[in-house]
Amino acid sequence: MNSIVIPKYINTILPYEGGRPIKEVARELGIPENDIVKLASNENPLGISPKAKKAIEDNIEEISRYPDGNAFYLKQAINKKFNIATNQIVLGNGSNDILELVARTFLSVNDEAIYSEHAFAVYSLVTQAVGAKGIEVPAKNYAHDLDQFLLAINENTKVIYIANPNNPTGTLIDKSTLKSFLDKVPNNIVVVLDEAYDEYLDNNLKSEAFDWIAKYKNLLISRSFSKAYGLAGLRLGYGVSSANLVEVINRIRQPFNVNSLAQIAGIASLDDDDFIVTSKKINDKGMKQLTNAFSSLGIEFIRSYGNFIAFKFKDELAAMMYYQHLLKNGIIIRPIANYKMPEFLRVSIGLELENDKFIKILSNCNI
Repeated sequence: MNSIVIPKYINTILPYEGGRPIKEVARELGIPENDIVKLASNENPLGISPKAKKAIEDNIEEISRYPDGNAFYLKQAINKKFNIATNQIVLGNGSNDILELVARTFLSVNDEAIYSEHAFAVYSLVTQAVGAKGIEVPAKNYAHDLDQFLLAINENTKVIYIANPNNPTGTLIDKSTLKSFLDKVPNNIVVVLDEAYDEYLDNNLKSEAFDWIAKYKNLLISRSFSKAYGLAGLRLGYGVSSANLVEVINRIRQPFNVNSLAQIAGIASLDDDDFIVTSKKINDKGMKQLTNAFSSLGIEFIRSYGNFIAFKFKDELAAMMYYQHLLKNGIIIRPIANYKMPEFLRVSIGLELENDKFIKILSNCNI
């Protein structure tokens, strides 16, 4: 009997690895779950908005019905919040779904997608999954080098992925640089601007890209409810672009790709500005708490504009020894060797007591 032939571009994909779950670490190391602090996946340490929690509780019976496949009311809520026409919004099962929908819509075998070294791993995964070629542009000081992006464009380029702020480095491209870049990109190339961490930016740094859609018909902005909004487990994201691009993407979007509770929670979350303000204040305070600790310990780190920090050791061996030391003491953080940063670890910003525990255990490591 002949063996099933798996396409080479699928066979060579390395699966995405996220931060380790608390239950898994508790089971493996025999540590009570309540004693474990997870600072590995850039989640909101406050959890979800009180309004979102109440909306979920009030509508739990909705799970017996299929969700609204067009997410009418959620799109209306996004329209109200950001003044975006509903026909310019596409919903996703997390913002990862938006990234994959772009790849499935606009890339095919022999096409090329451009993204940065040290950028979000999903860009390369979704590109390879459709048989396209990923062009990784070397980073400049761990950040996107947009001048080199422009030099990498050729007749096969169909998509460009940009994360701003970038995960896992936390670097930020200023708005004038980004707008100048968009002016130079041919309008037949889809530019995906991944803004999963925009809610954590100061007002003067926040994105203005929603206002750019009218000018750049090839621009698609991806947003997430998994970070500041705290809905990571419900998987909810959305993309904003020209009505023409959204219409095409919706042709291949899976029916009912956003569940009913995610839609309900998303609507409530958008109506809870106080929760986002509080979340940012806690993140700002935690950022100072951790960066001050790194400085006092003589640990190098990359300035971050997200809700996480990448920090550096002398080599990969030292990084992994510190990682294991933290893990054995109930602190889950994230190695990022798969981002070509083997000497780095990444820690998410937690609550003050969680950050304190991380700092104490890090400080007591005598490696």
